[in-house]
Amino acid sequence: MGSIGKSFGTAQVLRNADLRLDAGEVLALLGANGAGKSTLMKILCGIYRRDSGSIQLDGQPVHFTRPEEAIAHGVRFLPQEVSILPDLSVAENILIADLPLKRTWHGREVDRATLNTKARELLDRLGCDLDPDQPLHQLSSPHKRLVEIARALAGRARVIVMDEPTAALAEREVQLLFDSIAKLKAQQIGIIYISHYLDEVFAIADRIAVLRDGVNAGHFDAATASRGEVLDAMLGTSVDQLYPPRGTNADEIVLDVASLSFPGALNDVSFSIHRGEILGVFGLLGSGIDQIGRAVYGALGPLPDSRITLNGAPYLPRDPQQGRDSGLGFVAAERQREGIIPDLSVAANITLPFIDRFAHFATLATQRENDHVQHWIDRLSIRALHRNQPLRLLSGGNQQKVCFARWLVEGLSVLILEEPTRGVDLGARQELYLALRQWTEQGLAVLLISSDAEEVAGVCDRSLVLDRGQVASYFKGGSSPAELLDASHFHQENHT
Repeated sequence: MGSIGKSFGTAQVLRNADLRLDAGEVLALLGANGAGKSTLMKILCGIYRRDSGSIQLDGQPVHFTRPEEAIAHGVRFLPQEVSILPDLSVAENILIADLPLKRTWHGREVDRATLNTKARELLDRLGCDLDPDQPLHQLSSPHKRLVEIARALAGRARVIVMDEPTAALAEREVQLLFDSIAKLKAQQIGIIYISHYLDEVFAIADRIAVLRDGVNAGHFDAATASRGEVLDAMLGTSVDQLYPPRGTNADEIVLDVASLSFPGALNDVSFSIHRGEILGVFGLLGSGIDQIGRAVYGALGPLPDSRITLNGAPYLPRDPQQGRDSGLGFVAAERQREGIIPDLSVAANITLPFIDRFAHFATLATQRENDHVQHWIDRLSIRALHRNQPLRLLSGGNQQKVCFARWLVEGLSVLILEEPTRGVDLGARQELYLALRQWTEQGLAVLLISSDAEEVAGVCDRSLVLDRGQVASYFKGGSSPAELLDASHFHQENHT
């Protein structure tokens, strides 16, 4: 891709951007929020049309005006959210675009034997022993991702774009994906790998390309580049500035949780959060981190055996509405499925949980709503063309800022965050971390739940480690990623 330019109205998103991918290579494409990564890839995949520049595939000029044209040339896109048909089989998902048919007395129907044979051949190319007849909904997340890759191979893929492919995977599952990528490289398939996890970028990539503000900011050999110089190219800042300084929390306890239990997930978990404090909860998948925030918020229903105090008064969570009305905010980990309504506007997504506050005699006080929305768009630097723009057109980082903004209303005491920067690039992460510190300085308490040890260690004032529904360790003051990981791994080894 050479000298690619793209504008949306008066906003120029890409300016003479270049990108080169060799056969059998993993190229990591990095950049801060709004750098132009998604736009460049959408041009490559035929979703957007470029304003200027050229694209060559195997040395021949190409111009894709529709995604179907890119797919026909072997360019495939794997989005961050796994795209599968859960009620169909593995084989049907892999060959959905070209199901083998046979003639019978009843007409034409799917040739099951050929379908399974072809699917088995593609799975073997990935070193995967999945049953072609197994329904997709029975598979784990990494195996669903492998089915997506096999589907791309069915289309004779030459280039596969992977957008945050490990965002919802555990460490062991990530290695399974990396093994499959190694097999794709051996078959001379080029991989464009978009991720905000620098550790995995350096582990899997051959080269690194960085975009900043729509232009090339650096090209690096992953074997010789340092984390610091890559971050500097992405952000114009050093790694030490990614996490803001810790604050000083008050002595007052805002939320006190004792003996929090939920069948099959949590067992006698206790903790407290002070006003102005960020308390981190770290754990691997299956440790209980998927349930702890929802239990406190009320999303898991009544918890009769637990004792919770909120702002000095007894609090027994029953449902999410009670949590909201009691001064709790909740940002879900699964942003696309549980956090946003993509076809509604930025404004509607921000005000939806508290729309009653903007009502006046059964009508909406539009000006008051607009003032509130614009205030948070400005405060959080939400990059949108206007407040009525559909939320689905914003980047992942800006969508997450909207999820934060909707809870920043008068009366909020505790903000519960599940995986707050999952699928969010480093630039947006830096902005969100800074915003969290600014809010805690004003007295907000934050419960930050994350499977990213570096995030918990870098952001939180205190932290605890969950394993199999129980607290494995408490850390007073700052902790290191290694301490958090050691605590969770040590506890798992003891169970084993």
